Amino acid sequence: MKEVTAAIIERNGKILIARRKAGDTLENKWEFPGGTVEHDETCEECLSREMREEFGIEVSVGKYLGENIYHYNHVSIRLIAYLTFWIGNELIPKAHDEIRWVTREQFQDYDFSPADIPFVDKLRSGEFDI
Repeated sequence: MKEVTAAIIERNGKILIARRKAGDTLENKWEFPGGTVEHDETCEECLSREMREEFGIEVSVGKYLGENIYHYNHVSIRLIAYLTFWIGNELIPKAHDEIRWVTREQFQDYDFSPADIPFVDKLRSGEFDI
């Protein structure tokens, strides 16, 4: 099972989501940005690295928000979410074809990857204290 991180980044009442590029696994699905934890890397280190690689930004990883295990046809993942703070550099998407800052109420307008949906639901219900 792969360990994958998800950054919940809130700014001015909106949360960052990103759409996977055409040709990617789960193409055109929206997700909370993050990535696969590498060998000998903590989840927090993974999120910092992935945000630099995928968006060119520096972040501070905050509190653990929860996790979800999801079994796709091609892989099983343990998706681990953290409250994450954007602290520097211009946000430029490199691994996604689009990004959006959306309110929790707008989540219903986006087709999220299945592993992200439990986090979408918790954000919409106010279960996450962010």
